Parts: sequence; structure tokens; C-alpha cells
Amino acid sequence: MNTNRSLAPYAAHESSSLGRQFTETASSYRSEYQRDVARIIHSAAFRRLEYKTQVFANNEGDLFRTRLTHSLEVAQISRVVARALNLNEDLAEAIALAHDLGHTPFGHAGQEILQRCMQNYGGFEHNWQGLRIVDELEERYPQFRGINLTFETREGILKHCSPQRAKYLGTVGARFLKTPVGMPSLEAQVANICDGIAYNTHDIDDGLRAKLISIRQLREYSLFATHHDAVIKQYPNLSQRRAIHEIIRRMISAQVDNLIDTSREHLDAVQPKNIAEVRENEDALITFSATMYEKHLELKQFLNTQMYQHYRVRRMAFKAQEIIQRLFEAFLGDAYLLPLEAQMEVQRLQGSLGTEVGRARAVSDYIAGMTDRYAILEYDRLFNPQSIP
Repeated sequence: MNTNRSLAPYAAHESSSLGRQFTETASSYRSEYQRDVARIIHSAAFRRLEYKTQVFANNEGDLFRTRLTHSLEVAQISRVVARALNLNEDLAEAIALAHDLGHTPFGHAGQEILQRCMQNYGGFEHNWQGLRIVDELEERYPQFRGINLTFETREGILKHCSPQRAKYLGTVGARFLKTPVGMPSLEAQVANICDGIAYNTHDIDDGLRAKLISIRQLREYSLFATHHDAVIKQYPNLSQRRAIHEIIRRMISAQVDNLIDTSREHLDAVQPKNIAEVRENEDALITFSATMYEKHLELKQFLNTQMYQHYRVRRMAFKAQEIIQRLFEAFLGDAYLLPLEAQMEVQRLQGSLGTEVGRARAVSDYIAGMTDRYAILEYDRLFNPQSIP
């Protein structure tokens, strides 16, 4: 299906796509990137994001963001930016929806401990794990493993990659073997920066709701203070909950508007003729202005020091890391503790990667795919003598 008519020349045009790993008959009514969106939404890994959290454990409350709600927010913002810049909205949405598929349970804490557990077995990195999921671990089709996404969506999922790992990833890893590395598609750049917009703003919302941070603290930062003061002046009698929603809405709008305006200036200056010329650039073309980036970074640093290091978050992280480390050690020591399907993965990966590395990778895949509550349940099954196995 041809959907290229209104796209800018430097957008990802379906006609110039590098295609899928396994050839499939084109759809009469959907673009290839629309098909990618559908495959991601229907994947088991995407459904599991509902019970994988960013900062708060899944049992902390019903209103905090999960990886699923975050991904939906990123996809919505990405479509707005892509449309304004005449980029491929469907591709931007596909990348945004898939960008967190490789995350572990328990957010940042889970990734950190699984990276440590895997450091002698090839490592763990959530973007690469996301690519493993869509290329290999999802099982939905009789003809191939994975969900056979287009090159451009897979490129956007990967984001970063070491040269050592890239050499095993074929065409999608080839960019990381070049010097300079160059850039991915503009749609991938859009999804990446919209991830940061959504991340900062919804963590502020969740942090205020959990009383880990305060409005007084946030008013020291201009991106928040400007919109806070404007909202309070315009609506002096507004409840705090509604005021916070309006402040965050305005913060998102300001960042999105700045991103669109600044990126349009970059594109007008460089005038890439096609996606190939986009990839030849050493610097991203989708960016904030220097002033907005500084404001965005200030808030990110504030959240890192004041929220993510809060003793309540640290305690959640401590428990999460204890759960994942003990599960990893137990399964690595005795693969027969794993469910039968995971044992079959151990056999498969030991055959292709070797006994130790293959077993560790299968265990890592199993744990990374867990939701928060399933990881807690597995921990209870293994280490609580009164629990039913």
C-alpha cells in the first residue's frame, strides 16, 4: 500500500524501506509500518508491559504509570511531532510502542541487577533485548520466529549498540560498525526524544502523587515554575490535583512545540534529500533548542537525585534486586527449576551459544520477560517453604 504521497523527502518512505527479514505478501489496505504497529500491540511482550513498572513497584498503587501507559504516551506525542514535520507517523508510532519491550520487571532496578548477573555471559541491555523479543522470542507465526518487523522499526528499537554486539546483528547492527556511527531515521529520533518528554513529565506527576517530591522543590526549576505560576495566576481557586494536570499539560506542549520548531529549522538548514542522507549525519536533526534542552536536563537531574534516590524508592529497588538476583542464581544453578517451556529454551540456546552462555541467556530471557507480580510470585514459589511450587 502506497502511503508516501504527503511525506517529506527525508521521511521513511515505504517504497525505500529495507524490508523485513522474511519476505511477506504486502497488504492491500495497510502500510508496512501500520502492520508493524499491529504486530507490536498484539504481541505478548506488549501486553506484559501493563504489569511492568517504571519507578514504583506494581503493588504500590493503581494510578502510577506502567511501561504500557508510558509507551502509549510516547506513541501519542511521537505521532504529533511526526505529523507536524511531515514524517512517517506510523513508523514513529511503531518505534514508540516497541521501545520498552525489552525492559525487565521493577524498572531501573531490575535492569541494573540483570546487567550485573549477565556481565560474564554477554551482558544485558534493554534495547538489544527488545530486538531479541521481536526477532526471536515472540512465537506467533508458523514461517519464522519473532514477529518479522521492518528494518526501520527494528533500527528504532535498537537505539544503541556496542560494536562487539553489532557484528552479530546483520544489517540492523551495521551502522554501529561505522566511524562515525551516524543517525537512525528521523522517526526513530522523534520517538527517542519524545520518550524523554513523557518520562520527565509523568515521573513528576507520579512523584507528586506519591509525595516523594514537592511543588516547592519543583518551583526552583524554570520549566515547571513558569507554567506553575501561569496556571495559579489564571486559576487561583483550582484544586491542587487539577492544577498539577494543567501544569504538566502545558510543560508537554511547550517541549513539543519547541522540538517541532527547532527540528524544522535543522531540517531546513541541512535539507537532506532522503533517509540515506539523514543516516549520514553525525548529529541528530530532531532536537530541542539549547535553552529548552538545558531546562529539560535540569528536571531530569532533579528527578535522578531527589526522586529516584528517595529512601522509599531505594527500598523498593533493594527488594527488587534481591528478587531478581536470587531467581537468576537459582535458575542458573539448576535449569530444572524452570518451567518446561523455559527449559526447552535453555536446550535451544545451549545448542547455539554453548552450555554456560546459552543457559544464562535463556534464564535472562525468562526473567526479563516477567512482570513485577510474576517475579514476586516466582520468588515466593522458590524460597517460601509454605508456598505451592
